[in-house]
Amino acid sequence: MNAAPPRHLVLIPSYNPGESVFETVRGARQFWDAVWVVVDGSDDGTGERLEVAARDDPGLRVLRLARNGGKGAAVLHGIRAAAAEGYTHVLSMDSDGQHPPSHIPRFMAASVAEPRAVVLGVPVFDESAPSLRVKGRRISNWWANLETLWHGIDDSLFGFRVYPIADLVAVMEANRWMRRFDFDPEAAVRLVWRGLPVVNLPAPVRYLRPDEGGVSHFDYWRDNRLLVGMHTRLFFGFLLRLPLLVARKLRR
Repeated sequence: MNAAPPRHLVLIPSYNPGESVFETVRGARQFWDAVWVVVDGSDDGTGERLEVAARDDPGLRVLRLARNGGKGAAVLHGIRAAAAEGYTHVLSMDSDGQHPPSHIPRFMAASVAEPRAVVLGVPVFDESAPSLRVKGRRISNWWANLETLWHGIDDSLFGFRVYPIADLVAVMEANRWMRRFDFDPEAAVRLVWRGLPVVNLPAPVRYLRPDEGGVSHFDYWRDNRLLVGMHTRLFFGFLLRLPLLVARKLRR
């Protein structure tokens, strides 16, 4: 018996994004039929306005969480609901306008072609990108590649990517981490540990200025401390899995 064809959904976790979320949703709906927004405890009024928009758009669904739990927690809530409705894959993108909706079909096509894979976006920066963040992500990328024995993660932090839902639920429910800013890099590493192949695709990223509606919740010290703790955990997990990773490397 042939397996059922994959079903793909666009999932947008959102926390106090300001006006940019509406442009993001419009763009996503232009390029994909099923778009869900998980409102992660927002108190800026965007949740209510998104619910109003969803009433007139059958392709848009809004899920609301009473309290802010972090990006990973919002994604987990969304993929559990998506799995219950028969979706097999989710393209996650940020609500703040950084990610390119026009690239959704290309990423979805890559996932359909290789449904077992995690499809990772590789950011193509322009002059709007803060130099400190561009350079700082190289450290996290180096650690993610060490922890997977250079399995092929071109970028560990870019949140524009396609996940097989069942595998992502499995790795998230197996531990209590991956709920906040640590979600994207830890998800990539743990899915590689699980044996998923990686497909890397370039995608442009833009950083909106405040006068353009840009909203950032990134806190340099808090979020980098979170990443340090995450990579410390993952390094010890890597040591435990080293024989398996070496065996996979040799088979490749």
